[in-house]
Amino acid sequence: MRKSARYSTLAAAGLLALSSLTACANDAASTASTGSGKGTKVKIMVGGLDKVIYLPAMLTQRLGYFDAEGLNVELLTEPAGVQAETALVAGQVQGTVGFYDHTLDLQTKGKAVESVVQFSQAPGEVEVVSTKAAGDITSPKDFKGKKLGITSLGSSTDFLTKYLAVKNGVKVSDFSPVAVGAGATFVSALQQGSIDGGMTTDPTVATILDKKAGKVLVDMRTPEGSQKALGGPYPSSSLYMQTDWVNGHKDTVQKLVNAFVKTLKWMSTHSAAEIAAKMPADYAQGDKDLYTQSITSTLPMFTDDGVMPENGPETVEKVLKAFNTNIQNTDVDLSKTYTTEFVEAAK
Repeated sequence: MRKSARYSTLAAAGLLALSSLTACANDAASTASTGSGKGTKVKIMVGGLDKVIYLPAMLTQRLGYFDAEGLNVELLTEPAGVQAETALVAGQVQGTVGFYDHTLDLQTKGKAVESVVQFSQAPGEVEVVSTKAAGDITSPKDFKGKKLGITSLGSSTDFLTKYLAVKNGVKVSDFSPVAVGAGATFVSALQQGSIDGGMTTDPTVATILDKKAGKVLVDMRTPEGSQKALGGPYPSSSLYMQTDWVNGHKDTVQKLVNAFVKTLKWMSTHSAAEIAAKMPADYAQGDKDLYTQSITSTLPMFTDDGVMPENGPETVEKVLKAFNTNIQNTDVDLSKTYTTEFVEAAK
């Protein structure tokens, strides 16, 4: 049943315009992300194409499911979800693969955006601490006075770090968030002491553990980990789009959702090694076993049908309300932040 209503999206004036769209993180991704060149053209910005939490985007391309639906999908990448969000609201892309929580935050700013297919039921994020600081940071209660890495300010890693702090009695003003991105820049910041810890995802987590550069403090890669840290399921990676665009292009949206649901079902019946084998070779960064392990660790976060997990939106709202004054002062209509119309039809 439709859970979102048509209402006008405000102009993107005033948002930071992206000077250019980064085509892809590497040559393999660039080649694979171009699409077949045939069918309905759609641009999708991903908050980090090589992150395992957003793996369904590239995997759908590699499996040929976009082509099968008659779509010519171009996958673009930005290192942080908040930058991918900006590209969507600015009208530079038709969809964003990023965290669902941005739809709530955007609603408080007058932007009508909704998730049309939900990839996950847990954040897939991990709070790590450097090996050097591990003795001083044994729980989020110890965040006070520390430098904590996030992908960027306003990102979902920023949101979740703030929640873990507030939940454990630490004010957001008591620690310093440091934007260090993900991958090599995050690992380097941890090793050099630029940050004491931080929130990141696989394959960065797997690399940190392999290099013995840090330890896991809070693991939210599974539904159980999400329940323990956040008090419930936390729908994170998703395909979200502007509501006006969805309402005006339902046939195209349905095809996109069909493709992604096929991928989620495929993932649920294949091993991490089989999934890794389908991805661009350089995503493994020269270590296939480590990359496969990173997928193994993160697989439990994914849904197998694209449906929004029950009580998921409420958990996200609770988390954001803990520190986000915009959410605290606004009555968010959760029914307008996602729709199940297309995943129901995809079944």
